[in-house]
Amino acid sequence: MTLYIDPPTWPGHGRMWSHLVSDASYEELHAFAAAIGAPARAFDRDHYDVPSERYADAVAAGAVEVGSKELLRRLTDAGLRRPKRRGGGPRS
Repeated sequence: MTLYIDPPTWPGHGRMWSHLVSDASYEELHAFAAAIGAPARAFDRDHYDVPSERYADAVAAGAVEVGSKELLRRLTDAGLRRPKRRGGGPRS
């Protein structure tokens, strides 16, 4: 059971962001995020968005640094990937 974080290379809201994921469970992910002070609103489908200024905190707490492609591979291999729904409108 490991938590992974990619580099803060994702722009948004005037900041740069990382993604934090688990390779075991959402419960593990939520517990880790709470322990590093990530707010619940930072959870997005299958990961937490972590601002660049909190990246070192996540790594110090035990998150393993990986590239974005490796993070996605591990999330997908764990069966925890929840991609965005395509189509934009409500389902019929």
